[in-house]
Amino acid sequence: MDHGGHGMHMDLPPFTLGRGLAFSSGDPFFLIGCVLLLALYGYAVLRLRRRGDRWPVGRTAAFAVGVLTIGVTMCTRLNDYGMVMFSVHMVQHMILSMLSPILLLLGAPVTLALRALPTAGRGRTGPRELLVKLLHSRYLRIITHPAFTIPLFIASLYGLYFSPLFDFLMRSEAGHIAMMVHFLAVGLLFFWPIMGIDPGPHRPGYVMRMLELFAGMPFHAFFGIAVMMASEPLVSTFRHPAASLGIDPLNDQTSAGGIAWAFSEIPSVIVLVALLFQWYTSEQRQARRQDRAADRDGDAELVAYNAYLASLEARGRG
Repeated sequence: MDHGGHGMHMDLPPFTLGRGLAFSSGDPFFLIGCVLLLALYGYAVLRLRRRGDRWPVGRTAAFAVGVLTIGVTMCTRLNDYGMVMFSVHMVQHMILSMLSPILLLLGAPVTLALRALPTAGRGRTGPRELLVKLLHSRYLRIITHPAFTIPLFIASLYGLYFSPLFDFLMRSEAGHIAMMVHFLAVGLLFFWPIMGIDPGPHRPGYVMRMLELFAGMPFHAFFGIAVMMASEPLVSTFRHPAASLGIDPLNDQTSAGGIAWAFSEIPSVIVLVALLFQWYTSEQRQARRQDRAADRDGDAELVAYNAYLASLEARGRG
């Protein structure tokens, strides 16, 4: 059996969760990447603590779990089974595009980098200055705008699986890695303007963010239904599974469609809860700022408003 076209030949036993979660070093790219992400994030947190600054434990935990989901998806036998089973591949796709990005964004890595990186000094340009420049760039304004992120999110589903592109990418290890990195990048771009804690060029109000979230989800559900209802295999990669797997390719494809359809609900709930919490805390901060301002000026705004009402009443009497 050709293992995803990568030149590796192996007969995998029938899939079980225990077998899928067994460690595998098949893709060192993601193993190295996960270790680097955790190391850099941990170093930045330690740097803040050494100078007496605090960093929320919840953000650290969210980022660590986000990296862990990438590791579990790409550094276990799930990746091996994902090469030969459409259903397992779809689990990988859903995690990388809809779960890992949310957790990583809740970790606020850009905010952490801005606080941990040293300033280069007047007239100089260092990593922190380059990051600030990127955050204010026209390029980032374009790729984080919903007119770009929502079509990209949709095209990553329909354009990949309903065209020869998927089979082409699965023929090589580099193509497979590029596809998985693409899933993660698309998820980050889609969710960053909606619920990301980090600063960004596109930050609409909370109602608009909710609308952006629900604008893409129906297309995701329709994609899952379309895969479930297909009467023949959509991609050649999974058309002829090895006998050792003990699966029917069409039934496995139906399972993949069901996974895509059902999985969209989980991230939507997580993001909606995060948005409502952010909205609540934002209102609380605004209320505290107004209270402090009132204490400083003796509530001049309220006094002025009462004087205005009194003047209107006096005019009415006159």
